[in-house]
Amino acid sequence: METITLNNGVQMPMLGFGTWTVRGKKGEHILREALDVGYRLFDTAFLYGNHEIVGKAIRDSGIPRNNIFITTKLDRQFASYTKAKAGIAQAQETLQSDIIDLMLIHEPYAESLEMYQALEEAYREGTLRAIGISNFNANLYQKLLNHCAITPAVNQVENHVYYMQTDLQKVMEPYGTVMQAWGPLTEGKRPIFTDPILQDIAKAHDRPVAQIALRYLVQNGIPVIPKSSHRTRMQQNIDIFSFSLSPDEMATISLRDEGQSLFNWFGPDWI
Repeated sequence: METITLNNGVQMPMLGFGTWTVRGKKGEHILREALDVGYRLFDTAFLYGNHEIVGKAIRDSGIPRNNIFITTKLDRQFASYTKAKAGIAQAQETLQSDIIDLMLIHEPYAESLEMYQALEEAYREGTLRAIGISNFNANLYQKLLNHCAITPAVNQVENHVYYMQTDLQKVMEPYGTVMQAWGPLTEGKRPIFTDPILQDIAKAHDRPVAQIALRYLVQNGIPVIPKSSHRTRMQQNIDIFSFSLSPDEMATISLRDEGQSLFNWFGPDWI
């Protein structure tokens, strides 16, 4: 598994396993499958309601905890300094882990600055190995930079071949903030697997379309967190480091970028 070095020196896998819809007994089975396939980054959130099974699956796997990277996120229920402090402690308990590898503010809230202060304190104390944000556009990212002491290591945002957010990546690059992609296969918002351009490139490499879409992002320095409940697709998604796309193929895929969210996530600035 390839890794990327965050701006504080922490190594984060370039590919992880998204757990947005992973819950219950079926979810436990899916997580065990993902661990067995070789996933070592697990992306969760309080909003997903699955901390307990993620923590249990990791504990029961027998894989040393320091070989697994856990990301979680504080949502609106923790929208204050005091509540964010409590949320960090709650995450430690529910994930059964004294140290969280990466904690993010799930989306921009009016209280984001005081929430981020709580993350900074936990980072200094060693409870969090890295801290960051999610779904912050360029304006909100810059505003946070003007008030924070520790530059976000990651901004996790919608990112796929139809919405590359290149301008945001350029804004963050001088500060070393990594853009991490959620929804890298569009979450069903577009028929990406039948995209004729991607199909042609996939055929040339004898690869599934999903691998082409994910490889494009990774080759642009963007870590990805796809999700799947099927072992075969898990294996396909993780097998993107044994080939490369040519410069011409990269340029061709870049033309798929429409510059518009498929999820309409951003409205006016929220802070």
